[in-house]
Amino acid sequence: MCGITGLLDQAASSSSERMRATVSKMTESLSHRGPDDRGVWEDSAGGVALGQRRLSIVDLSLAGHQPMVSANGRFVIVYNGEVYNHNDSRPELNELGVSFRGTSDTEVILEACAAWPLEKVLPRLNGMFAFALWDRRDRILTLVRDRLGIKPLYWGHFGSLFLFGSELKALRANTDWAPQIRADSITAYMRHTYIPGPHTIYEGVNKLEPGMFLTIKAQTGARPHLERYWDLRQVAQQGKLDRAKPDDPLLIDELDSLLKDAVGRRMVADVPLGAFLSGGIDSSTVAALMQAQSSRAIKTYCIGFEQDRFDEAPHAKAVAQHLGTDHTELYVSPKDALDVIPELPHWYDEPFADSSQIPTLLVSRLTRKHVTVALSGDGGDELFAGYPRYFWNMRLQRSLSRIPGPVRSLTGLGLRTLSPQMRDWLIRRLPKGLRRTVTGARIEKLRDVLSATGDEALYRQILSLWPNPSALVLGNREAFGRLWEPNLTEGLDSSVEAPQLVDTLTYLPDDILTKVDRASMAVGLEARVPLIDYRVVEFSWRLPTSMKVRDGRGKWILRQVLSRYVPDHLINRPKMGFGVPMAEWLRGPLREWAEDLLTESSLREQGLLDVKLVRRTWQEHLSGHHEWPDRLWAILMLQAWLRAWA
Repeated sequence: MCGITGLLDQAASSSSERMRATVSKMTESLSHRGPDDRGVWEDSAGGVALGQRRLSIVDLSLAGHQPMVSANGRFVIVYNGEVYNHNDSRPELNELGVSFRGTSDTEVILEACAAWPLEKVLPRLNGMFAFALWDRRDRILTLVRDRLGIKPLYWGHFGSLFLFGSELKALRANTDWAPQIRADSITAYMRHTYIPGPHTIYEGVNKLEPGMFLTIKAQTGARPHLERYWDLRQVAQQGKLDRAKPDDPLLIDELDSLLKDAVGRRMVADVPLGAFLSGGIDSSTVAALMQAQSSRAIKTYCIGFEQDRFDEAPHAKAVAQHLGTDHTELYVSPKDALDVIPELPHWYDEPFADSSQIPTLLVSRLTRKHVTVALSGDGGDELFAGYPRYFWNMRLQRSLSRIPGPVRSLTGLGLRTLSPQMRDWLIRRLPKGLRRTVTGARIEKLRDVLSATGDEALYRQILSLWPNPSALVLGNREAFGRLWEPNLTEGLDSSVEAPQLVDTLTYLPDDILTKVDRASMAVGLEARVPLIDYRVVEFSWRLPTSMKVRDGRGKWILRQVLSRYVPDHLINRPKMGFGVPMAEWLRGPLREWAEDLLTESSLREQGLLDVKLVRRTWQEHLSGHHEWPDRLWAILMLQAWLRAWA
């Protein structure tokens, strides 16, 4: 696992020394991603310079050093990630006369690109990766990102200057570029708690989307060309055509075998490895399949909280004891969170407000004390329908279909005209038992759900943190990501399949995988995610919904696989998620920190948010009349980021 960066000066106006110095600075900004080695390579005639920081995982020798030049001298690569099937291509390349210098996957990818067209190479790669390839002969720079977006890659084109990097801080280290904040990205952030790809917080800077590659020629005036080499939408459509028969018992065997192979491939490393274990379905499955293929006790790690409703540690411990793992747990206090929070804007580079970023960073630190690689259970909810919101969506669709459209619209309009004061007055007059469930947040969600026209709009409202973020962010514009793409889920069942596709295209890469990558890389830990091996993804789309959802619960087939390794009583419990007690913390140990960021003077000086709305939300939460922890966390993470970077 590594950090990569570089530049292409299409005007070739910089000297060799200046290019090397600039890219060296960009590379050093990524030192946390690769503490073991560094390298810079430049071709001043072509106007290109490449840099890499290396976390040595496979082939720890100098033969794995990057930037790496192909045996024929034509291609140069900087690479971040792991390709788990790289040895499968070695015999073919040997037959073509390639003599490998080492055992790294980097060299296999590089020599494959030297031997075959890129379109032939990419479908062969099974893993997580982002790499840049420079063709010295044709003077073309190519950027590639893996199918699911496990590894990040950012790029920007400014006149004749093209920049790229694993994190935005690498681009910021180049003083020839002056960053400018995109206000419409902040609006999108307030809807999602992350900035949806391909957008970023900066004007002119983009995320390379999952399953895509970019090419740009060195000559002045050439523009980047983007192409998709793997399309999840096509996978979903093909899955419907190849749909398996419901209740086919062989499907459980097939998934078991496929997951075992995916996990086994990710257990190959020349350094110690372990696993994150929360005690939930996904992480327990990964740990169980690891232990089944290991001759010794695997190492597992968990974070716990003093508040019972957030504490998964006892469940993780029970699973670990059954499997016989070498288990380590750490209980998190509010002080631990407070100590970590000031670092978050630095590691996450742009506003990011999934509050589970706190325990993810803490469990990564704990794990890194013992191992260099950790397997994670991320992706199971998207592939096997595990999120509670899928069931909310199903119930809402059924309920709303019984209400005439004009009635829905009028009710939504009526709720929309309620002032906050009138809303609170009505809630206070409800029976005491109802007051706990009929909150201001739920009234707002109901209002917007009733106003939604169509199933896609309904799911967008379910996903939205601020249902109308333009009312909060000054400027009234929003950067729309793939969630708004026309006909995105055409042909799919709107209740479960469509939300799964939406989440795998958006929430998975831009929230879940971003969170894990930044938290793990902050401490030089490589996190591997076997559940989203692309073969598992393609298999999941062949499954009928009845193999995922039964009796009001998701992940049916995954539960059947896990039950072969772990007793049902250890895993049959409501989904908890990886949350933190943010509502209580904001009223208690985090209050002073939050107050400092939410002062009227600070908000007015930045001029980005509606000051009255922010202050009202904060006061409502402090008073206990309403619970707004997620909305406030998004505002606070924006404020903290602005203070750190802007």
